[in-house]
Amino acid sequence: MTAAGGVQGLLAGKVALVVGASRGIGAGIAAAMADAGAHVVLAGRDQQAMALRVEEISVAGGSAVAVVVDVLDEGSVRALLAEVQRRFGRLDVAVNNAAGGGRPPALLAEWYSAEFDSAVAVDLRGVFLCLKYELELMLAGGNGGAIVNMSSTAGEQGVSGMSGYVASKYGVGGLTRVAALDYAGAGIRVNAIAPGPILTDRLAAAGSAAQQMAAAAVPLGRLGQVRDVAAAAVWLCSEQSSFVTGTVLPVDGGRLAGVPAFNLSTGKP
Repeated sequence: MTAAGGVQGLLAGKVALVVGASRGIGAGIAAAMADAGAHVVLAGRDQQAMALRVEEISVAGGSAVAVVVDVLDEGSVRALLAEVQRRFGRLDVAVNNAAGGGRPPALLAEWYSAEFDSAVAVDLRGVFLCLKYELELMLAGGNGGAIVNMSSTAGEQGVSGMSGYVASKYGVGGLTRVAALDYAGAGIRVNAIAPGPILTDRLAAAGSAAQQMAAAAVPLGRLGQVRDVAAAAVWLCSEQSSFVTGTVLPVDGGRLAGVPAFNLSTGKP
């Protein structure tokens, strides 16, 4: 069984950077890209966790290295891309998955400005910084490339109580579209993924009641798996999606399509 359900060879020989690869969706994407034949650079803050991910990829026959980065620090992001260039001489594929900051859900007026700033700093400014230096390295290579930013269904519709996160993810969609337009002429494609409820360690730790509630809002009737998002990321970075750029792809089991009021197949709500 492959990490992303049969993606071998789609990224053969490519140099891929996955930012926010310590665990969860980012780790799954890194494993899937290695499975697809890429040389993967895992980047994140947790050096120990990334070392474990690199070992797992190596045991599975893949190629991976880890580099510590703090997306809040422009110098750290610049150094990360310099290290990619030093090791491989180019960058073909990048996924920007780092996320965090903000606070637990609360009404907008209850957010402190510092909490809002924290959410934006990681979830939006961090993506901007990664894009900036990834694009520079791809442009220097002159062979185009593909970048995927991690958004959220919260970046396509409002979610009560999550002001900073929602605003940031809406911004990620905007950055994605602008970058796609700015660099289409250079052969660089930029897209985003908007995951719905995905069964990561965080949701697993929330317990079965929380998982059932999340799944109930999904038309397909289940939570997404990390491999669902990973497979989409590999596809968006492969030649199979060579005519796709500037889009935000929902991987959400139909959640953004709306909430079904009546199920015609069962005759029940």
